This record gives sequence, C-alpha cells and structure tokens, in this order.
Amino acid sequence: MLNHDRAGMPADFFRAWNQGLHPDLYEIENRALDREEYVWAALSRLAPWAGRIILDLGCGTGFWLPRYAEQAASVIGVEPDPELLAAARARAGGASVLHGSAEHIPLPDSSVDVVHARFAYFFPSPQHDCSAGLAEVLRVLRPGGSLVVIDNDQDDGEFADLLEAANAAAGQGEGDYIASWWAEHGASTTRVMSSWTFDRPEELADVVRMEFPNGTADAWLEADPQRSRLSYGYALHHLRKG
Repeated sequence: MLNHDRAGMPADFFRAWNQGLHPDLYEIENRALDREEYVWAALSRLAPWAGRIILDLGCGTGFWLPRYAEQAASVIGVEPDPELLAAARARAGGASVLHGSAEHIPLPDSSVDVVHARFAYFFPSPQHDCSAGLAEVLRVLRPGGSLVVIDNDQDDGEFADLLEAANAAAGQGEGDYIASWWAEHGASTTRVMSSWTFDRPEELADVVRMEFPNGTADAWLEADPQRSRLSYGYALHHLRKG
C-alpha cells in the first residue's frame, strides 16, 4: 500500500518542473533525445529486455513504453503523478501503468527482470538519500535482474555546461558524489555521449528554457539562435541483483 500525504500523493513524490508542468514541451524533448541511438545501444548491452519483464519507474507520460514493448515480454510503468497517468495509459503497446513511486512500487517481490529509471527519483546527495528507493527496486527485481538509472553526465557535453552555469548540482547532487554513491552500492557507471537533435531551432530554445527557467541558458541560446542540436552526455548507473 502506498504511503500518501494529506493531498493523496505518495510521500516521496515531488512534481517535476519540466514534465509535470510542461508535458507538451517534454514530449518534444523526448523526441529529440539520442536520435543516434547510442544510449539505446548501451542500455541493451547493459541490461537486455527482449523477452523479459521490464519496469519503467517514473514513466511520466509513458513516452518510452511503446519502445520497450517492441521487444519485451511485458512492460510495466509506475508513475506517482496522477496528472500524467492518463497519458501513459493511453500510449500504444499495451503496457500496464500503475500509480506508485520509487519507494512504493505496487508489485510483488521478485516480479520483474529489468528496471529503468530515467531522470526520476535517483538523485543522491547529502540531502537526499535514495537508499529506500533502491531497496524497493531490489525487492521487485528477480535474482540476476538489473536496474539501470539514466542520469546526466555533469562533466562532458554542452548540456553539462548548461547544468554548471545553472548550478543544477545544488538540486540534483554533485556528479562526483553521485558516482561515489552508486559505486558504494555496487553499481557500475557507463558514460555515453549523444545529443538532443530538434527539427527546428525554436524547439531547442523552448525546451532549453523549460529546463533552465532561471535564465542561465539565455546567453548560450542567443550566441547561436539557429542551432538545433546540442551535445548531451549520459551517465548510466547499472546494478545487478545477486
């Protein structure tokens, strides 16, 4: 059973400033991610899901659920934001979408083979201990199953430069701390350089301003208003359950 606050939300739920407030723009962002397929290749190598049961933890509007359904035996999405659940449930592919959170996954013990968490919950810092969510993921994973957390590489790529200018690490944790936290919990980290590639410069500008609403990206955008691509580094934290 989920532990809710007075508003009926899971206790570990915080509405995302990007997807939670701007789902249409976040759809454009998702379409721009990794058109080179470098991240997908790394994910498939680290924790293949063909013929397996995969859980997209913090699935949001469910953008990636149909992609998983192309190969997986079964796809499950778990999302804490009730305003995003309907969109996730309307996606093609037949995924089962449940209301839950990282700390309260509404699934039985040892019931899934692979868990992906994309930019959701797992932002370890001295102020945010992710151990409860990790323990819950390990509960639902079968022996030999894998968790892959898709996170930002804070060191390399133009997006990393924007993160540094915005002092985003103050809210998401320092890159070195995050890497150490995962290593201490037995995970490996794979870094992949890819991109955001948009169809129009206006889309890039709108999405970047959504992600950096404090204006710290304005000078970068104004330096080249016709750009439609930026380099984007990913950090993939992979943990296998023994």
